[in-house]
Parts: sequence; structure tokens; C-alpha cells
Amino acid sequence: MGVSARATLIILLGAVALVVAGSLVPIPSPVEVRTWAQDAGWATPVLFLLAYSLLTVAPIPRTVFNLTAGLLLGGPAGVAVSMVATMLASVLAFGLARGLGRRLVEPHLERGAVRAVNARLSGGGLGAVTSLRLVPMVPFSAMNYCCGLSTIPMRPFLIGTFLGSLPGTAAAVVLGDALTGTTPPALLAIYAVLAVVGGVGLYVVLRRSGTPVGELTDEEERLAA
Repeated sequence: MGVSARATLIILLGAVALVVAGSLVPIPSPVEVRTWAQDAGWATPVLFLLAYSLLTVAPIPRTVFNLTAGLLLGGPAGVAVSMVATMLASVLAFGLARGLGRRLVEPHLERGAVRAVNARLSGGGLGAVTSLRLVPMVPFSAMNYCCGLSTIPMRPFLIGTFLGSLPGTAAAVVLGDALTGTTPPALLAIYAVLAVVGGVGLYVVLRRSGTPVGELTDEEERLAA
């Protein structure tokens, strides 16, 4: 049996095992998961914050953590914890790249989308960071490394990261919170406002930089292909 055939067999067996396990083990509802998280008290947000901050230094998508934050912590607390974790992870990766240099982080900088990030950062400044953070397809950790290797100072990097990450983070957290069926209509309205603000912010930043609004996403899609 060849390597590819063996790998396919292992995947199929794993899928069957998951289906069997899912049919035998009761899957908790979102409300039950929220209740367990609340029963754990302060340990839930603290442990989640640590895990989020450390794991997203690596190229692991933040969306999964943001959805989980909404499910475990609810809307307001989930957004707060997710944003703190986002900023901590950004500082860690930025400092790692700037302190240890290209030799350590170079393996993470070869993807096509990352090359587009580097090209966009060549203009530097708060606007470049904010606009890139507003584009969902830009890899979070890779951008942290790119900024650390660039000449961008820490302050505009952090401000741009916060402003650009907030709309998408809030959207994912509120979606995770909505899985419990307990999301207040007012919170959904806040999410809608944040989504509009994010879109308007991206438009304004790109207009001021002289970049057509569709160009950034087109460039990312082309280079990531």
C-alpha cells in the first residue's frame, strides 16, 4: 500500500471514528457550554485569554478564538477579552520579529498574501496598518511579523491593530454569542454599527492613501492564489 493510499485510509478511519463517537457521546448545546464556562468563574476568561494570546502568535486563525469567546463569555466580555488577547499577541509577535530578526520568522513570510502585506507596509504608518487589519484575508500573525521587521514604530502599529481589528473581532464574537440564542437585540445593533464603521474606515483610509477601494482585496486574492 502506497503512502497516499495509507494516508487516505487513515483519514477515512478517523472520520468514521468521529462519527461513531459523536453518535455515542452526547454533544452539549451552546447554552450548556456557556453554563459550564460561567460555573468555572474567573478561570474561564483568564485561561482563555492566555491561550488566545499565546496560540495566535503562531499562524493560527483568530476567528476560531473570537467565535469561542462569544460562546463562552458572551458579547461584551468576549469582545473585551478577545481584543486584549489580540493586542498581547500582536506585541509578542512584533517584539519577537524585531528582537530576533528575520532568521527566526522568515519561514512565515513566504506566502503570497504576506508578500502583499509587505508591499502595502512599504508606505508605513497608522493608515497602512489599519487598512490591512480591516482586510479579513490578511494573515494576523504574519502581519505582526512583517510589521516587526519593518521600520514602523510600535505606537502606530498598536493603534492601527486595535482600530482595524475591532470591527471583525466584534462581529465574530457576537456571532458566537448568538449561538446561545440569548443575544440582546441592542448588542446586534452594536455589531451592525461596528461593521458599518469598519467598512467606512477602510474606504476612507484607502481614499486618503490614493488607493482604489477594490485594489487591496484584489491584490491579496491574486497573490494568495
